[in-house]
Amino acid sequence: MQNAEKWGTTTVGLVYDRGVVFSTDTRVIAGSTFVAHKKGKKVLQISDHSAITIAGSVAFAQNLVDILRIEAKTFQLERGYEITIKALANVASIALWRSPPAIQAIIGGYDMFGPSLFQIDPFGGITQENFVSTGSGSPVALGVLESNLKKEKVEEKEAVEVAVEAVLTAMSRDTATGNDFDVAIIDEKGYRELKENEKNEILKAVKRVS
Repeated sequence: MQNAEKWGTTTVGLVYDRGVVFSTDTRVIAGSTFVAHKKGKKVLQISDHSAITIAGSVAFAQNLVDILRIEAKTFQLERGYEITIKALANVASIALWRSPPAIQAIIGGYDMFGPSLFQIDPFGGITQENFVSTGSGSPVALGVLESNLKKEKVEEKEAVEVAVEAVLTAMSRDTATGNDFDVAIIDEKGYRELKENEKNEILKAVKRVS
């Protein structure tokens, strides 16, 4: 991909038996080599039961997140129930199709149809996935996901550990991926982000199986 430095990051999303897990690194790259920020947030909540990960231009990503949040809130106020994850992905697709190819996104969550996950490419194309990774570290992360997610059903604990292992492995091979990781889980109860003590427990588990 041309201008690959724009995608300097690693984001991961995967569906498990009762929900969706996201994990991302936190390093923000300016240009091809400069670390602009060590604690950038790359998984962002859209509604009570949906979220997006971003790789690429921060300005375009912030604009897209604003559009999706407004769409989700308006839909809920008008109809009395939350917009589906697929509908959110369609909104994102239209927004990206109308703009320069500046970001890659993963949208996922839990709705009336259960958990689901969609990848939106920089030109607005949509694909539904069981697991996916975006950014410069994605080839490494996908290798971890493919080697560990061979069962039809995965429980939450295993899903979180695999997602984190994928990001950590990308950190070890991709210079644009690094510093720390974040984890978000969405299930029937809603969206939540793991706290530092929870992330430390996952690190111990991942190191044991590595």
